Amino acid sequence: MGSNHHSLGLALGSLLLASCAGQNVETTAASKEEPAAEADAQDVIVTGGRVKVGNVEARSQFAIGTVASPPPPPPPPPPAMMAAPTMRKDRGTWPPFYKDVGRDKFTSFDENAFKIVREAPVSTFSIDVDTASYSWVRASLNQNVLPQPAAVRTEELVNYFNYDYAPPKSAAQPFSTNVAVFPSPWSEGRKLVRIGIKGFAVQRATRPRANLVFLIDTSGSMHSPDKLPLVQRSLNMLLDELDERDTVSIVTYAGSAGTALQPTSVRHKERIRAVINSLGAGGSTAGAEGIRQAYDLAKANYDSKGVNRVILATDGDFNVGITDQGELKGFVERERGKGVFLSVLGFGMGNYNDALMQTLAQNGNGIAAYIDTAAEARKTLVEEASSTLFPIAKDVKIQVEFNPAAVAEYRLIGYETRALNRDDFDNDKVDAGDVGSGQTVTALYEVVPVGGRRANGDLRYSKPTAVAGPSYELGFVKIRYKLPKSDTSRLISTPIDSRNAVRSFEAAPRDARFAAAVAGFAELLRGGRYTGSLSYDDVLRIANASRGPDEFGYRSEFVELVRAAKSARTMAQLDR
Repeated sequence: MGSNHHSLGLALGSLLLASCAGQNVETTAASKEEPAAEADAQDVIVTGGRVKVGNVEARSQFAIGTVASPPPPPPPPPPAMMAAPTMRKDRGTWPPFYKDVGRDKFTSFDENAFKIVREAPVSTFSIDVDTASYSWVRASLNQNVLPQPAAVRTEELVNYFNYDYAPPKSAAQPFSTNVAVFPSPWSEGRKLVRIGIKGFAVQRATRPRANLVFLIDTSGSMHSPDKLPLVQRSLNMLLDELDERDTVSIVTYAGSAGTALQPTSVRHKERIRAVINSLGAGGSTAGAEGIRQAYDLAKANYDSKGVNRVILATDGDFNVGITDQGELKGFVERERGKGVFLSVLGFGMGNYNDALMQTLAQNGNGIAAYIDTAAEARKTLVEEASSTLFPIAKDVKIQVEFNPAAVAEYRLIGYETRALNRDDFDNDKVDAGDVGSGQTVTALYEVVPVGGRRANGDLRYSKPTAVAGPSYELGFVKIRYKLPKSDTSRLISTPIDSRNAVRSFEAAPRDARFAAAVAGFAELLRGGRYTGSLSYDDVLRIANASRGPDEFGYRSEFVELVRAAKSARTMAQLDR
């Protein structure tokens, strides 16, 4: 009798699974008849397939497992709080954790090539203080898998680390610049030009008030230990960094979106924490509707003298409502113009949509961070809370003009997705990256001095002409920025003086050598097209010699990642 009940229960469970899945579940035979969706290889890289259990295939909207009985209704919310769309269920009714492999999406791009100074003397780009790529590389290598090349953005690896640049003297001119010239460690006869920026550090007591909206993805794909539980832990850490001047609201979204917490002063910290901790995951992903509601809440509590920011925590797997990146980009651009900014915290692997995350953050005047561990959450939201939340400058652009009398060719290392047109530099309507309180930004150029070994040969019908100019000046750096509440840019500039160059790589500033090691590692992960004979062992040698003070162990961790890359697999395997 017991076995009959057991069989009947399995049969009913199977029927319920099939009936509830709808279009999200299909048999293997049916899936073979569907034409495969074709993606533009120039825009987005997607790897791998879907997870199968028996003869059932599941997409990201649907968590595979036995279907739970409906949960009991939640208790009435407190007066200052509306019920969240998805609250925590009884532990006994949770389905298995969501698992997917190889559906991560990254925007593909070509590495910057060497440019001939006589033909294109000017290089222009937006600064990038995001660090998501470094965390993704670490998460991949911790699973003994090399990251796909499109996931590696060299500047984000370099800028993951703080560098000991001299700070600016006041917030009136919120930057200091630091230029170093030294021999390339991977190409004899070439030089590296390191351009360093350090932002003014706002003191905690004088920082502006924060009006924050936590926009939390509670869809079924977030039901995994490295997703919603880590989101909750991360936001609790951030909450501890706020004070009673600040306000927090919470919007959640799954199949639909709703307000889980109306704007609440942080003096009621435990009330906010209770809502964060009560959330559970299930359903599809109406991300666009969640974004719209979050912006509405931010505008309803807008503080013209404070920081108004939506913080989106998600795996980026939007699949209900507006999912087009262009439409979402246009929306956050318009809201940015109204003074509400957007930062993105990414979580999880397998269906992570980095391409969407980058689009939202870059156009929302915010950071894009990838949180793979509680330690990373602590770095981003505790140790660097001021730089994450409080910008000291916006629309920061760098333009370098190289001197053809001294430099034959140059290559910007990284920043491919941040390239700007030459005339964008002086156009205050063109958006660019922000710099947070106390933040450092580093850019590296590899240059070929006149007479050095070039990457491009001479043309038959174009004769080089003599160029007049001071040969000791390799180039000229200009930085344009706006203060956070201003729409008019300011300009600072400095020459690149070869007379200050050092003769050997070992004589270069310690931080410059470490930045070169990180850049070399990133270039090797992308294929090493321009790094000559540089190897992982060379990177280890340089990094170990230039590690310097390492209070939190981040540089030591980098050394371990380089070691891991030497033996990592090139592709993740699907557990069966």
